[in-house]
Amino acid sequence: MKLSSQGIVNGVIHDRYGKRGPMNEYEMPTVSLPLKIEDAPANTVSYALVLEDKDAFPVCGFSWIHWTAANITKTQLQENESQSATDFIQGVNSWISDGTPVEACNYYGGMAPPDAPHVYEIHVYALDTMLDLKQGFNYNELYHQMDGHILDQATLKGIYKN
Repeated sequence: MKLSSQGIVNGVIHDRYGKRGPMNEYEMPTVSLPLKIEDAPANTVSYALVLEDKDAFPVCGFSWIHWTAANITKTQLQENESQSATDFIQGVNSWISDGTPVEACNYYGGMAPPDAPHVYEIHVYALDTMLDLKQGFNYNELYHQMDGHILDQATLKGIYKN
């Protein structure tokens, strides 16, 4: 399985998908990356995704989750689709840990590395089922639901400069 994004060129994430792009009233970047999935197993029923920043650990003490989504049934997500999606569900991102209201955290919350350039990983999982999750699910719930249902997975990495 392959994962690509027009928002990542030569390993660098375009400015608009993080703190140098559009933000909401809580100063959280909101324009989600476009994604394209190719060569998934033929019996894939849905996809799930996680966008994480492991380089955040020294800064905040945990891997920062920027976006989780599940029950995606198409192989392409358009730029900023997180804000308007009605055909898949999204979980809470780590911006909630900064006091951002939960309603604002049920979507993509883009990159804002405070200390140095960070490497961001987008993990996409091909699943043999739809997941029994609700909008605003937690990160751990996603992994519990996916357990035993992952057919294949792909990871795309990109750097966002501070």
